[in-house]
Amino acid sequence: MFHGKTILITGASSGIGAATARLLAEAGANLVLAARRADRLEEVKASLPEAADRIAIHVGDVADPQFSEASVKTALEAFGGLDGAFNNAGTLGDMGPVPEMSLDTWNQVMATNLNAAFLAAKHQIPALRARGGGAIVFTSSFVGHTIGLPGMAAYAAAKAGLIGLTQVLAVEHGAEGIRVNALLPGGTKTEMAGEDPAFHDYVAGLHALKRMAEPEEVARAAQFLLSDAGSFVTGSAMLCDGGNSITKA
Repeated sequence: MFHGKTILITGASSGIGAATARLLAEAGANLVLAARRADRLEEVKASLPEAADRIAIHVGDVADPQFSEASVKTALEAFGGLDGAFNNAGTLGDMGPVPEMSLDTWNQVMATNLNAAFLAAKHQIPALRARGGGAIVFTSSFVGHTIGLPGMAAYAAAKAGLIGLTQVLAVEHGAEGIRVNALLPGGTKTEMAGEDPAFHDYVAGLHALKRMAEPEEVARAAQFLLSDAGSFVTGSAMLCDGGNSITKA
């Protein structure tokens, strides 16, 4: 399904990004794995020895205004083009009520979660257009879409903003064969969720399935949106949330 296709994944050093890299590598994709931690990216690559010659690494921070242009350049130089992107990197930032939140915290969360998405689209779309089309997926969240959680105003605002960006990009570029979707995971067992069992139990209770997702479960949804199996899906805010959005008890 992905043979001959090149996919860029940000936040690829762990969690959902790394899980998606494994799925796409097994499906035959060329991959550009991007994140801040070079050692962790190398570990992901080393875990996929059969795909080593189809994996390029780009080290950088998505909040850096130069990151997106440079990561697309890596795809062009390594594999001759770009067919899809999973813009998955994100941050919670320092949590707290708005009256006590610093402008620096707000700006940091926006830079990583929303500004980076704008810059990603700005540089990825011309590369996809040159290939005759492709797919972009942004990792949004149920937070700010179906639920508000205390202390997460900056995160919620940024992730909600991704959905608006997704919708406009889908309309602007659909005729070019470029699909753009937002993926909204529920609570997932990643580094961002920490390791506190009590917190995990609390988060699990927010979901109809009464558990958190494994990264691979969310990765399969990302794979669908990036693949031809999702060829008529664009502009969506696709929930992969274990029933979080319908659970009130």
